[in-house]
Amino acid sequence: MAVKLDLLTKISPALAPVLTPAPGPSAEASVEYAAGHKNMLQLIELRWIAVIGQITTIAAAILVFDINLPLVHMLQVLACLIAFNIASHLRWHERRPVANSELFMALLVDVATLTVQLYLSGGTTNPFAFLYLLQIIISAVLLAPWSTWTIVVITLLCLALLAVYAQPLALPFDHARGIASLYVQGMLLCFAINAALLVIFITRISGTLRTKAAQLADLRQRAAEEDHIVRMGLLASGAAHELGTPLATVSVILGDWKRMPAFRGNPELLEEIAEMQTQLKRCKSIVSGILLSAGSTRGESAVRTTIHTFLDGLAEEWEDSRKVATFAYENRIGEDIPVAFDSALKQTIDNLLDNALESSPDWVGLEAGVEDGTLRLVVTDRGPGFAPAMLTQFGKPYQSTKSRPGAGVGLFLVVNVARTLGGGVAARNRPEGGAEVTLTIPLAAIALQGEGEHV
Repeated sequence: MAVKLDLLTKISPALAPVLTPAPGPSAEASVEYAAGHKNMLQLIELRWIAVIGQITTIAAAILVFDINLPLVHMLQVLACLIAFNIASHLRWHERRPVANSELFMALLVDVATLTVQLYLSGGTTNPFAFLYLLQIIISAVLLAPWSTWTIVVITLLCLALLAVYAQPLALPFDHARGIASLYVQGMLLCFAINAALLVIFITRISGTLRTKAAQLADLRQRAAEEDHIVRMGLLASGAAHELGTPLATVSVILGDWKRMPAFRGNPELLEEIAEMQTQLKRCKSIVSGILLSAGSTRGESAVRTTIHTFLDGLAEEWEDSRKVATFAYENRIGEDIPVAFDSALKQTIDNLLDNALESSPDWVGLEAGVEDGTLRLVVTDRGPGFAPAMLTQFGKPYQSTKSRPGAGVGLFLVVNVARTLGGGVAARNRPEGGAEVTLTIPLAAIALQGEGEHV
């Protein structure tokens, strides 16, 4: 992709969010908080399963196995656990930051509840004492190392105290009966519960951690890309200042040539001079746009217009200023809504069309439409298409099929302009041959909401 100087008007004030500080600690903290919030919801769900499991186990022990349990006290503990879980659900239903200490306290409540229930039902002689391992493993996944080791120490102390002070459980230790032993059956059931819950919730928690890692990597990649854009914008602004004088000089020379007798008598030379003046005027307009966007001149970069006026005018201007054999432009947008378009967006579309023209000088297509509140612009060509490696790295800086220095910056800037407006860019190779690039932008990002609104 050729380096398009005109696309560096991306430093426009209307697209100022691109030049805001790159995602840093605050953005990474928000990702951490989102992961912590999801993990807290997992704990709340696990606690509901524990409530259902305890009710089922108590009922089975009393009604099926005729084991004498302090039912009233155990139900009181369950009522407290249910009340705590309802309060937790109300507290964490909204998206709020979740710190390590809060996850730690939530797990301590679970440990305390399990300890009291075990105290009321035999302590370490209860086969369900192995449920402590579930709390330890979950804490190892969710918490900081110091918190995990604290949970380990607390559970060890709880087991030691239960071995001394727990109320006895009327359950015979008839291990000689093997699988027929109630203790062995309870131990197997506890193992199955531990294994099932660990597989389910550790898998979910691991997925949350992977999502967090991917989001952090994306933020860091975006920070690097936006820093790259800022540097290019500064270089473009300086280059625009430097280009002003030589462009003015060339303009004067072309005007002098046009008036010289040797040129006036040659229609072919006059036509070429006229073409050079047209392209020179375009260069001046580009340079002026860069300086305007960088704040070197007074004015407004964004233009108030309508979507039909903007796109139809852009297509007509692009076709008139390029040597394209066939330009197939189709506007399928129904309602002509008022919008505000920045020069950076105009240059973004021009850049996509220019790249299509480089690959397919004989035919370039542009189709505009609106779907579900999103402006959709599709640029097509009949060239060789994108290489597979190019498609996988689409929009990354300096990814191009062209070998000249600086190639690949154009699409990189296109992707970032679209992303700044809340949209995106997708590319594919057409089955009938050629390439297709789709630019999508939410209408809410460019539409004017009222007549009195100023751009």
